[in-house]
Amino acid sequence: MNIRSESGQTPANPGWLQRAPRIPTLALFAVVALALLGTFALILATVNAERTQREQASRTSGIIATLDDIVRATMSGETGQRGYFITSDTRYLAPYRVGETDYAAGMARLRRQMGENLPADQAQLLAGISRLGDAKWAEMSGVVALVAQRRIPDAHARMLSDEGQLAMQGLRKSVAELESIEQVKLDRAVFAAATAEARIVPSLTALFVVIVCALALGLWQAVRKAEAEAIAEGATAVAEARDRADLLAKELNHRVKNLFAVILAIVRMSARGDAAAAPAVDRIAKRIHALVTAHEVTQGAGQDQTVDFADLVGKVIAPYRSSSERCELSGGPLVLPGRHAVPLGLVLHELVTNAVKYGAWSQPGGLLRVTWESGAGHARVLWEEIGTQPCEARPEPGREGFGSALIRSSERQLNGKITRSFGDQGIVVEMAFPLEGEAG
Repeated sequence: MNIRSESGQTPANPGWLQRAPRIPTLALFAVVALALLGTFALILATVNAERTQREQASRTSGIIATLDDIVRATMSGETGQRGYFITSDTRYLAPYRVGETDYAAGMARLRRQMGENLPADQAQLLAGISRLGDAKWAEMSGVVALVAQRRIPDAHARMLSDEGQLAMQGLRKSVAELESIEQVKLDRAVFAAATAEARIVPSLTALFVVIVCALALGLWQAVRKAEAEAIAEGATAVAEARDRADLLAKELNHRVKNLFAVILAIVRMSARGDAAAAPAVDRIAKRIHALVTAHEVTQGAGQDQTVDFADLVGKVIAPYRSSSERCELSGGPLVLPGRHAVPLGLVLHELVTNAVKYGAWSQPGGLLRVTWESGAGHARVLWEEIGTQPCEARPEPGREGFGSALIRSSERQLNGKITRSFGDQGIVVEMAFPLEGEAG
């Protein structure tokens, strides 16, 4: 028995979910993990760049401040030396003594700030600053000593020499070059930090997008899994319902066969001992056997089997057909899928029953004509009743009987079209349906 959903459609096959592309959870995790690691590495590089910038800024500002202290100390010493030379007053030696102390402390601090393993150009500049500074202070110390010895002409001659001026000029030049080198280093560190910071915002934005996409894909997979489980549960329920329906159908068929057997036994018992009734009982028994055969045919032959339409229509009509009922059956070979046997058998059984009750076979001399043909994967069956009197049996407007409901249901199962028309001589029914593909 062919079980279908209430809409006449077979349950949806959840195989599309299995065939749909799947994104493994591990792959999603790997993508998110790589994005997090990349962002972490970028943040770490930015932090290191900013730390380097701060360290370089601290180093550069300290070195420049120390160089300024060295130059100012030397200039202060030079001012004190000139005042002492002019006035011979020892009070003018105070700036000289302070500058001398500050110079020595500044040079010691500069060496600590510059550190070891200096580049060649910076090491050369540091040595030049130390040498030129020492030379300047040696010149000033000599002038102060000559003034203290009252050797003013010798002190004046030494001051007018280029020794101190050249040393001071060289000191200023070396200090400016060293400051320039440190400033370049600071600018590079600032640029590196700014570049690293500029990459942070796009990186965080990309990470946010990756995480959102991963969450969306994860949610999509969860929903798809839930749908697949729901469809699987629905398919299981449909399969269970189909099994129950098959069991009920088998039980019903068994009971119908038993009922036919009981009727046949009653008919034969009623004629027992009556020789005159034997021929009539034999004809009735044959009709009952034909009904049993028609009932078995209309129960279908299985989804994977086929049914010959000529055999199907012949067995359905056989119980009602006799020498007094005219019938014409014609058509070429028409092999039906097994799933078509039930809806077609039920429609044919309903039509022949109506023909006996109300149609062509309810009148003497009435004719029933059934023709069929097939081609291009479709079949067409024409049922015509030609009575000897005008047909009075017409459906009431606005009312649908069992026969109409049966035909409408069979249309869906056949995935075809069944049309009825009522003429003066009887009903004409045309059935058209595909032979291939799924039934509706």
